[in-house]
Amino acid sequence: MKVFFLGTNGWYDTDTGNTVCTLIETEEYFIILDAGNGIYKLDQYIPNNSKKPVYLFISHSHLDHIIGLHILNKFNFNQGLRIYGQVGTTNTLNAIINASYTVPFDKLPFKVDIHELLEGRHNIPFSIRCEFLRHSLPCLGYRFELDGKIITYCTDTGICENAIKLARNADLLIAECSFKSGQRNTDWPHLNPEDAALVAEQADVKRLALLHFDANIYRTIQDREEAYERARETFYNSFVAFDNMEFEI
Repeated sequence: MKVFFLGTNGWYDTDTGNTVCTLIETEEYFIILDAGNGIYKLDQYIPNNSKKPVYLFISHSHLDHIIGLHILNKFNFNQGLRIYGQVGTTNTLNAIINASYTVPFDKLPFKVDIHELLEGRHNIPFSIRCEFLRHSLPCLGYRFELDGKIITYCTDTGICENAIKLARNADLLIAECSFKSGQRNTDWPHLNPEDAALVAEQADVKRLALLHFDANIYRTIQDREEAYERARETFYNSFVAFDNMEFEI
């Protein structure tokens, strides 16, 4: 199984990266985590003639997680696109991915189906679990069981029990790192490197990948390298994700 980090910034694009988007390739599926501007790179990894179905999981409706959907018409997914998100996702996406802003879903060169998820376990057909995290608006975290491995995706959250529960014994925890070391804001919950590492440690994960670096806080690659050093002090098997990085599980 391969994980491709297509966008690793939070909030807006900079020279350090595009807004958040991650692609997982399994034996049978392509799975996309959030749809920031990094999603435009999908055609570098998903061939036009691919027979694998494509799934997209949306954590929440902040624009840095869905803004890339406006370029879906550049792709041609043979098996269509299945989008999953929390209750209300259908209305939100249909309002934004529509005229006069962009090409509507029903005008794309492939079929799009939107599905809404309640908290808990689902089989779609692979097994996932989703729970709400701690953010300024409802935000879903996801736990995927794929090819005998567990990948957990927790973005836009402060430390919370659901993040630890979703990450329990995961082979890879993909976690946000919007704040720098020591920074916290109870009105705008996010993780700093030590917080993300603490979640990884308490959940007993194998590897921790940090992404969703707030573009206004993490302005240079050096800033990310410092976050890496801080995270490793608490959880040694941490690494910082950069745009176009590939990780194999």
